Amino acid sequence: MKRISMGTLILAIYTLLVFYFGYNTYQWLQTWAMPVHPVLFGLFWFVCAFGYIIGKFNHGLKYFSIIGSYWFIVMQYGLILFPLATLVYLIWPSKQTIFITGNIVAFIFLIIFIAGTYMAFSPVVRYKSIHINKDSGSLRELKLVLASDFHLGLLSNKKHLQRFVNLANAEQPDVVLLAGDLVDDDPIWFVKDGMSEVMRQLKTTYGVYGVVGNHEYYGRKIPLLVEEMRGAGVRMLLDETICVENAFYVTGREDATNGKRQSLESLKPKLNELPWLVMDHTPFDLDTPAELGVDVHVSGHTHRGQMWPNHLFTRRLFELDYGYKLKGQLHAFVSSGFGFWGPPLRLGSRSELWSIKITVSSK
Repeated sequence: MKRISMGTLILAIYTLLVFYFGYNTYQWLQTWAMPVHPVLFGLFWFVCAFGYIIGKFNHGLKYFSIIGSYWFIVMQYGLILFPLATLVYLIWPSKQTIFITGNIVAFIFLIIFIAGTYMAFSPVVRYKSIHINKDSGSLRELKLVLASDFHLGLLSNKKHLQRFVNLANAEQPDVVLLAGDLVDDDPIWFVKDGMSEVMRQLKTTYGVYGVVGNHEYYGRKIPLLVEEMRGAGVRMLLDETICVENAFYVTGREDATNGKRQSLESLKPKLNELPWLVMDHTPFDLDTPAELGVDVHVSGHTHRGQMWPNHLFTRRLFELDYGYKLKGQLHAFVSSGFGFWGPPLRLGSRSELWSIKITVSSK
């Protein structure tokens, strides 16, 4: 009953915000003397505001999902811009004020769209060199490529995945780690668009390994995802530790969404002389891997907020919400992700992959 009441309250607040944004937008359009029918405008505004939800009912409604994804930009920055415009109008109430402030708001949204699209679709490579104090036999150097949060689907699509493959192969990696949220809930578009053909182009010495994130659980098709990734040359590790070529260990954890996932301690290798790499999609806990002797811990999930100023919240939620941190002997990395959730837009963050050069030797 409490959940229903809370859901009703959230829906009511959201609907009021949608009406507030729509009313102000309609009033601005009127200053342009545009022949906009209020009913048609209201229907268009409703589709935009609830398109993401409508698109979830059936895969054939994918265009509603696309429209709804872009709507998140309006909600994100409308909460800042519309109240400011209203305040200006209350101070100088006139049709001219509506015209000028409306134009300014529209121009700011245009700049946000252009800059955010560029930051989302022009990924960069981040470089880091680290040292692991272990004797790993003949292994003295390991080139690792890390990426996460592709959210492959309608907007983070096959073309964007090709960008990743090209950048990753240019680094000539020994191993590629994909730290969760590989698809946007449902892997159907990964399958339909033949994205496995692109993923298979990755070239490594020791293989490509991945884990699931929270969005794979939302899609509830993890077996299908694992099967498709296997066909794409990606070995998914679900609460599993493997030894690769007697050179290093890789552990892949189930996401924290799975309350029954195994403890990291139960996944610890019996022998500790080789480097130990751990993938855990959500970086909730760095203390445990540091205490257990993990050498490299990689995560994603945070997107570094994806759209400014959300990074202020992720920074408070996680000990490390983005970048690199040395914690004892633990080298922790959190990627902002290669893709995006919702709109194909980033502000205050950028689509990226990490190229990590690891040297291994006992001092």
